[in-house]
Amino acid sequence: MAERLLIRALKGGINTKIVILNGKNITKMPSALEKLPGLKTLHLQNNQISKVCPEISNLTQLTVLNLGNNLLEEVPEEMKYLTSLKTLHLFRNKIHRFASGVCDGLQSLILLNLNNNQLTWIPQEISRLKNLRCLSINHNQLASIPGELCFLENLSELQLNYNQLVCIPKEIKFLKKLQKLLLARNNIKSLPEGLCDLFNLRILDVAGNVIQIFPSGFQDLKLREFYCEGNPLFLKQPVSAIKQEDVWSLQEISSRFIMNQLAEKNPFLMKAIKWYPQVRSIISQGRKCAICGKFFLTIWLECVEFFPPSKNWKISRNLQLVPLQILICSYKCFYQRNPNIFGIAQV
Repeated sequence: MAERLLIRALKGGINTKIVILNGKNITKMPSALEKLPGLKTLHLQNNQISKVCPEISNLTQLTVLNLGNNLLEEVPEEMKYLTSLKTLHLFRNKIHRFASGVCDGLQSLILLNLNNNQLTWIPQEISRLKNLRCLSINHNQLASIPGELCFLENLSELQLNYNQLVCIPKEIKFLKKLQKLLLARNNIKSLPEGLCDLFNLRILDVAGNVIQIFPSGFQDLKLREFYCEGNPLFLKQPVSAIKQEDVWSLQEISSRFIMNQLAEKNPFLMKAIKWYPQVRSIISQGRKCAICGKFFLTIWLECVEFFPPSKNWKISRNLQLVPLQILICSYKCFYQRNPNIFGIAQV
C-alpha cells in the first residue's frame, strides 16, 4: 500500500504537494522523496522510522513535516536544510538530543512539537529559531531550560508540562509576546519576578508544583486562565496584632539591622555583641519572617496584604470552592504560626 501511494506521488513529480504515509509500518524513510522538489506537506506519522534519509535535504519547499510516533533518537541534522519548514512534529519518538547545527537552517519554523520524548536538556542554539511561535516539550525529562530560550522574541506559546524543572530562568521577562505558559507537574519552587513583566500573558498553568510564594506584582497580570491546584499554598498565617505606628522606632531599625547582620555571620558584630548583654536581651525577642526569612522585632501587620484574583481570571474548578487570595509580604512582619490559611504568598 505504501509503495503504491509513493509511486502515485512520484508520477506527479514537481506538481505533487502532499504525501501522506501514516501508519504504513515504514522502517526507512523513502529516499525517492528527493524526486518531489515541490513537496509542501509530508506526513509519516505512526511508523517505525529510526533515521531521516539524507535525500530529504532536497525538499526545500517543504512547510509541514510530521514524523510523530516513530523511533527517532535525535532531532536530525538533515532538518537544517528544510529552510521553508514552518511546522515540525516529532512527538512520541525516543529523542534525547539535538543534532549539532540543526537549528541553523530552521529560520522559518513556527511550531515545534517534541512532546513525549526523552530530552534532558535543550541546546542554547534553540535561540536561533527566530520565528518560532509555539514550542511544546511536554512529557520529557528536562531539569532546566536555558536562558537563551527566552530570547525567542516571537514565542507566544510555551508548553513544558510533566518535566523535572525546579526553576524558570529570570530571562523569561524577555518573552514579551508570550500568551500561554504551561508548567504543570514539575518541581518548581518559585517563579521569577520577571514573570510579572509578561503583560501579554493570558494563560498560566503551574498546577502540581511545590510553589508557596508568587512574585510581587503577580496580581497585576492580565490573566484569563490561572491553574495552581496541587501546590502547598495552605501554609502561612499572620499573627493577629495591633498595628503600632507608621514610623519604625530607632530600636526596631537598629534591631533589624543587627539581627540580619548576625544571620549573615558578620564577624565584627558577632564579636562585639558579646559585650552588650542588653542588646542581646532585646534581639532575643526577635522573630523571623516566614516568607522572606529576615528578622524583625515588633509584631504588626502592616506588611500583609491580601489581593483577590481579578474577576477576569478563570481558575481551577476546585479552587472556586475556597476564598483564593494573593498574599504579599514586603518584609515588615509576617510570622508563621498556624498552617490553616489558604493564600498565594508573594514576596
